[in-house]
Amino acid sequence: MSHIYCPECGFQNPEAANYCAKCGALIVRESGGETTESFALEDPQEALDALEDLGIKGAALVVRSGGGRSGETFAPEADRTTIGRSPECGIFLDDVTVSRKHAVLAKDGERWSIEDQGSLNGTFVNRERVDSAVLSDGDEIQIGKYRFTFLQR
Repeated sequence: MSHIYCPECGFQNPEAANYCAKCGALIVRESGGETTESFALEDPQEALDALEDLGIKGAALVVRSGGGRSGETFAPEADRTTIGRSPECGIFLDDVTVSRKHAVLAKDGERWSIEDQGSLNGTFVNRERVDSAVLSDGDEIQIGKYRFTFLQR
């Protein structure tokens, strides 16, 4: 059986321990665990050019962080696109912090908006919780642990 030593008192604890059995100190481990990628849109024109290279015209949601899906791009194909944990949604986000039918991305003419569908954890635009909001190019949207950037060509 392997052991890990407490950084505070030096007590020998089982490898699976999170806290020292003697003094109660948190046992910190170096981990090669999960990492999250994120990127910043330093030059919005570069991001728009990248969307064009992908063949995306119009609006798109780019995942900035969450669920190991950084860089993934969603281009809504209908005037109303449902976002949620249900596989029936146009944008499927497989995470318990996302409601089955969490929000709707809606197009009205040239204007896009997002509408929360009564989700438990809420929908955030530019870090403010909203029931609905009109979206502008570069807005940050957060649904559960996912953060998106809204881009419009």
